[in-house]
Amino acid sequence: MTTEIISTDAGDARVTWYRARTARLVLALGHGAGGGIEARDLRALAGVLPAHGVSVALVEQPWRVAGKKVAPAPKTLDTGWRGVWPALAAPGLPVIAGGRSAGARVACRTATELGAHAVLALGFPLHPPGRPEKSRAGELLGAGVPTLVVQGGNDPFGRPEEFPDGPYDLVEVPSGDHGFAVPKRADITQEQAVAVVTDAVVQWTGSRG
Repeated sequence: MTTEIISTDAGDARVTWYRARTARLVLALGHGAGGGIEARDLRALAGVLPAHGVSVALVEQPWRVAGKKVAPAPKTLDTGWRGVWPALAAPGLPVIAGGRSAGARVACRTATELGAHAVLALGFPLHPPGRPEKSRAGELLGAGVPTLVVQGGNDPFGRPEEFPDGPYDLVEVPSGDHGFAVPKRADITQEQAVAVVTDAVVQWTGSRG
């Protein structure tokens, strides 16, 4: 694991690398608006993917690095992501843009512009809780590159059955909420729920190059 600070037009961002011994892809993952790179799915992917030839870069947006509690506007998040992209592309490998929640939205909005190889959307916030009319489906559908959505079955920001048809794949984490947490009464354990995420991404990245 190595860490680097990268200056962007939105402030200093931080990238934590989990490098594969012989890498064929880079998977860059941004965090959500309510948390950082300590999220269970981001950590799990960083622990699993390098053994499958995928270097993982966990990207902390400048607002988190600066210790702020509230995420800035989407435009500023996109600026921060653009600023770290040269470092993500520096190894000379195809880069999959990804993230959870707000980070997934950033990846979708900027994928074509930055030349992303594909997009991984973890817990894509299709709409605010209880506000399905405020759909963000356009961001997902407009990614313009192969896209995988991994979504909790009970995500208040959009359950799998709410997603429109489109040019992307979707994997459901049974009983999972927005952070893929499952209740104790669920038919799967928390460990199994996380494995659904990592297994799906291992398989999907294996088909990407």
